Amino acid sequence: MSFDVFFYEAFAEEAEAIAALVPADVQVGFTWKAVQECGPADPQGRLVSTRTQSVLPGQWAGKIDGVLTRSTGYDHVLAFRRAAGQNVPAGFLPVYCARAVAEQCMLLWTALLRKLPRQVSQLGGFARDGLTGRECLGKTVLVVGVGNIGSEVVRIAEALGMTALGVDLVERHDFATYTTLADGLGQADVIVCAMNLTDRNTGYFSRECLSAARRGAIFVNCARGELAPAADLLALLDEGVLGGVGLDVYEREPSLAVALRAGGVTADGAPPGDPAVAATLALARRDDVIATPHNAFNTVEALQRKAEQSVESALQFLRDGTFPNPVPEED
Repeated sequence: MSFDVFFYEAFAEEAEAIAALVPADVQVGFTWKAVQECGPADPQGRLVSTRTQSVLPGQWAGKIDGVLTRSTGYDHVLAFRRAAGQNVPAGFLPVYCARAVAEQCMLLWTALLRKLPRQVSQLGGFARDGLTGRECLGKTVLVVGVGNIGSEVVRIAEALGMTALGVDLVERHDFATYTTLADGLGQADVIVCAMNLTDRNTGYFSRECLSAARRGAIFVNCARGELAPAADLLALLDEGVLGGVGLDVYEREPSLAVALRAGGVTADGAPPGDPAVAATLALARRDDVIATPHNAFNTVEALQRKAEQSVESALQFLRDGTFPNPVPEED
């Protein structure tokens, strides 16, 4: 059966929320799988909707009318357009989860400042040795990328009594205090990556870049994994430059997610032949790292907003071929 809209990567709560809002005359289908996990099948809808882990085949360009990504980032859609060789109509959801992701950033840095993974692991012996943490009050947070999410991180940090500094190409928020990356790294107790991923900033938080950070700083990435190479983060932790790492996004995330869901890992916990994924899994095994499954967006409130905006976007596209928030064309 060919659906009007087919939703890939739709976990149970999301599919239920979307289905409840779709009119009876619109045919929709769902799968929890990413596109590449569905095998060589043709697309199952006129409009296909994914999140960030699906790799859309370029040959689908002539078989679908459009793409709706249920995410604030759209680098994967641009990759599809490049593979297709044409500007396939596409939409995205820029604002549904800004607060949810910002709160997850705060969750990760506060947990790392208080050494939460070690606290949990030492319950068995009720030991407090090595568990002395740090408070947020009076610390400095450097937010790199002060957009919809980054601006919420600034607000949260300041509410916790922290000094928030921002780095962005466009200084659009009058409540934010901006600085340069070089100056900010030397002051920051916490560094939050909230940037959009582009071809020009891949690997931005390299080992060389973060080597200038204040020793023992916490690094949190809830944007895109390709902005901070996992092997570099491992080295920085080993060298004591970073005191902790919080991750909700990963290099080669489609490969990582599919491999983990399929159980396709080797004895040392890494899919064969993928050093970036191996480095990510090595990070996740450390007690100075907290790694979550790209779940920062996932709150009751944000899920409802996402369902409403996804259905609104899909219905508008089915009606007139446009999206409320179209994915821009590449420069």
